[in-house]
Amino acid sequence: MELNFDANEYLPLRDVVFQTLRQAIITGEIAPGERLMEIPLSKQLGVSRTPVREAIRMLELEGLVDMVPRRGAEVARITEKDLKDALEVRCALEELAATLACERITPEGRERLKAACIAFREAISTKHVPSIVDCDIAFHDAIFAATGNQRLITLAHNLWEQVYRYRVEYVKDFSYHDVLVQEHDDITNAILLRDAEKVRMLMRKHIYNQEAIVIANVHKKEKAAKAGEQEDIYD
Repeated sequence: MELNFDANEYLPLRDVVFQTLRQAIITGEIAPGERLMEIPLSKQLGVSRTPVREAIRMLELEGLVDMVPRRGAEVARITEKDLKDALEVRCALEELAATLACERITPEGRERLKAACIAFREAISTKHVPSIVDCDIAFHDAIFAATGNQRLITLAHNLWEQVYRYRVEYVKDFSYHDVLVQEHDDITNAILLRDAEKVRMLMRKHIYNQEAIVIANVHKKEKAAKAGEQEDIYD
């Protein structure tokens, strides 16, 4: 694990450590269930244990870290309940944005949406997960921008930070990539044709397909973890 630590003289050290660890968690560099040990982290970041300890407490308050008895701090696992709660809100916002985009998209917005759709398809072909995630965000951002509603855009951006980990999880499932490309193409075409009813249906299906994939991956990991625990018992 390599952490990109960028000291910022305008921020308290604990905040810089917090942002560094937070970014590593939401991007999946530090995996769910992985322990956050103060001494190794402080050595890797070149700081004392105090800002690391304070940063871990901040991450716990944000729900990204759990304190486990006899184990200490570990990255919060992705749970089915958390996923469903987050995507329930995201689905409502995405459906609203797509509907408003049909009504309000400008010629410039049309070009931005088409370019984002093409960029996503090209990113998929690279199989490079970070690039795919970035292009997925840019695609949905183009839809929200087309609404012209800054409050809606701000709400979406705040939520996207919370669902970033889920995005990484479903993008890592390469077997779903062809479906993702088709879904983006269909959503783009519906918006360009100003078909609000169709785009609402497509967007709902798009979000809940992602939910199904992440939940399936969560179940696989839980099953593998239980199997590992049983192996430890019999060893």
